Amino acid sequence: MNLTITSVRLTPILVADPPLLNTQGVHQPYTPRLIVEVVTADGITGVGETYGDAKYLELARPFAERLKGRQVSDLNGLFTVADQVAVDASRVENAVDVGGLRGVQTADKLRLSVVSGFEVACLDALGKALGLPVHTLLGGKVRDAVEYSAYLFYKWAGHPEGVPAEKDDWGAAVDPAGVVEQARRFKERYGFTSFKLKGGVFPPDEEIAAVRALAEAFPGHPLRLDPNGAWSVETSVKVARELGEVLEYLEDPALGTPAMAEVAERTGVPLATNMCVTTFAEIKEAFTRGAGGAVQVVLSDHHYWGGLRNTQQLAAVCRTFGVGVSMHSNTHLGISLAAMTHVAATVPDLHHACDSHYPWQSEDVLTERLTFEGGKVAVSDAPGLGVELDRERLAALHRRWLDDDGALRDRDDAAAMRVTDPEWVTPAMPRW
Repeated sequence: MNLTITSVRLTPILVADPPLLNTQGVHQPYTPRLIVEVVTADGITGVGETYGDAKYLELARPFAERLKGRQVSDLNGLFTVADQVAVDASRVENAVDVGGLRGVQTADKLRLSVVSGFEVACLDALGKALGLPVHTLLGGKVRDAVEYSAYLFYKWAGHPEGVPAEKDDWGAAVDPAGVVEQARRFKERYGFTSFKLKGGVFPPDEEIAAVRALAEAFPGHPLRLDPNGAWSVETSVKVARELGEVLEYLEDPALGTPAMAEVAERTGVPLATNMCVTTFAEIKEAFTRGAGGAVQVVLSDHHYWGGLRNTQQLAAVCRTFGVGVSMHSNTHLGISLAAMTHVAATVPDLHHACDSHYPWQSEDVLTERLTFEGGKVAVSDAPGLGVELDRERLAALHRRWLDDDGALRDRDDAAAMRVTDPEWVTPAMPRW
């Protein structure tokens, strides 16, 4: 068995995205993703997926060159390679990470996001070479299926007229009735039993009404609300007190650990985050500040924590401090969902359903889409991730990327909003 990496293929693509609203603006009609393929001397190919914006491609290309000749099993060495790749300072100076909505960009965060795609590809290749599923390489699964939550968005019926875009059949959701109807369709189609609403779009009272409508329509179903740090401490406290009886947790109501700690001290509602705890260095303050810590649930995302093994390490630290853990999601395809499912299957104390954008994505690069049954994804026992690339589809989505004039190669929700509202600027935080 020869596990030497002989070639690496990087394929940037543009994937259809519906007009989903958040506090920054609206999703563009197409979102960039990067598909990574690592090929061994024995001809085995492993696949990974991560962000596809230009700043990630700038790192992924030299990273890929440095992998040739290394062993696909040398997962720790990926971080050594990452440290050798320079980051353009202009990419991180005062730059907010719009795509992941995870605070300010840093060189280390960019590198880790690139590492994650390669780590998954290497694990997929290694699993195929050994005849073992990725979850076995990670120590073994503790569950046969992973539960996911319906990810609800305020949404327009379609992208602005005249903008090239793919059609969807979800319709608009700009009020409580629309949100409830969206949730009902999610439950009917996929069997989800918990719901998360992306907030920070409308004044808090309107979003409180939407959550109350969900609680009335789906009694006993866990509910979450995530305004992406759009509220002040006072607004966060007000919302928490009004919705405390119906929320499973409130996600990133205010921006930053100090603000979150104050909200936590003044309310009894558990707070979750994927914004103020995005690196290991941020854990200590978030877990120890105030009487009960600033956050009670961390939403991991293997794309920016540096991969699946770092996600396991994060879960272990959370377990040590009695902090819950679940998973964040951004616009992604089936490779990422498969990777999420494998690592989630290995985390012992996964008491909250994971987020997933996957039902919103009408396109994929797999020969067969992953499916949700009863709101869960079955954990594959096939070698590697258990997925196969559809090369025709991959080529078509890459052609779309090649044909783009550069306007869509970096995700920019504010720019997408300006198509409809030319006066739109990214709101100052806190917005309310």
